[in-house]
Amino acid sequence: MEPRITQDLAAKPAAPADLEIKDALLIFNQVWKRLENEYGRAQLRFPKELILLGGAPGAGKGTNSDFIRELRGISASPIVVSQLLDSPEAQKLKSQGGMVGDREVIAILFRKLLEPEQQNGAILDGFPRTKVQVECLKMLFDEMIALRREFSATHDAAQFKQPIFHILLLFVDETESIARQMKRGREVLAHNAEVRSSGLGDLWEERATDFDPALARNRYRVFKEKTYDALVSLKELFHYHFINAQAPLELVHENIVRELEYQSSLELDPRTFDRLRKLPLASEIVRHARQDLVRRLDTYEVENPTLLQAVCDFIEQRMMPIIIRHAISGRADINTEDPLFHDSEALAMLIDVFSERGFHATVDLQRLEIPDRFDLQTGVIRCRIKKVFHIKIRFKGSQIRRG
Repeated sequence: MEPRITQDLAAKPAAPADLEIKDALLIFNQVWKRLENEYGRAQLRFPKELILLGGAPGAGKGTNSDFIRELRGISASPIVVSQLLDSPEAQKLKSQGGMVGDREVIAILFRKLLEPEQQNGAILDGFPRTKVQVECLKMLFDEMIALRREFSATHDAAQFKQPIFHILLLFVDETESIARQMKRGREVLAHNAEVRSSGLGDLWEERATDFDPALARNRYRVFKEKTYDALVSLKELFHYHFINAQAPLELVHENIVRELEYQSSLELDPRTFDRLRKLPLASEIVRHARQDLVRRLDTYEVENPTLLQAVCDFIEQRMMPIIIRHAISGRADINTEDPLFHDSEALAMLIDVFSERGFHATVDLQRLEIPDRFDLQTGVIRCRIKKVFHIKIRFKGSQIRRG
């Protein structure tokens, strides 16, 4: 009988990725358990929206972060992870000879995210940067979902929103990154020289990478190899937004607005979204508005040309002289009692004709009771209903040249 060949699975070295995932699980569980004990599960209220802001050196994270905050209604300043590592907690750890590794970064960051001012949303600058941090972020998302389910039927349900994680990556190529770092270095030197000579203002930080092209190039490559890869690894899980930051600032802002447009199916509670979903989005209506307008006008011409001609005659003869006199303001309010508009289709035609010509028209109907007959024997006053149509026309007024 041949000897049995067995394989010692325990002796087989684990792949580096497996070890990192195991390390992440251990780190996350330790940090999470400590938070549960310290705060209590009902107080583990993380921001409803996390924007992971990444960017190559010189891509404009600092320039664009305030714009992003205003766009998303985030009141708290961005959380710069490198600055967190200079916090008293981190300094104390380092003074005792300890190292600020992934465990410490996760613990400090999670506590920061639980601060009340972060609840409406938070921007993270410089996180995640390692595979362990990536895995911990995934686990945080899963725990936020679990907390939401756990408290969905309690009075605290509103405190546990549907979590939304965005990855917002501002990208410039290596050449542009180095050029911007060098430009920033020149600006820092000029500013600091002015401060030193005048004694007014604060000195700006002088970073070695802003003065040495080789160091600037190395900083860019570190970003590509660590931060960039870490963020891209989350692309399939969270909302991923790649922004070309080499474009002019106005265009960069337009791209950010387009990328971070409101997405109700992602932000609302599923029950709320299901209740609203039958109502059309404004964007869907606008997309087909012109085609629908043309179709309606052509239908009027085919099915009721006489009425359409009467409406056009009324606009040309009775309304346009008034509108022309108000060309500077772009506002004309016209009242009419013409029986033409007792036909509701005539009102629809009027609004559509003005829309096709580039005006915005609205009509408000007011019904007035007018004394019409008085019965001398009974004293009863009989009234008739007078219909007054208030038509408001709005358009872009004249640009008056001054000076």
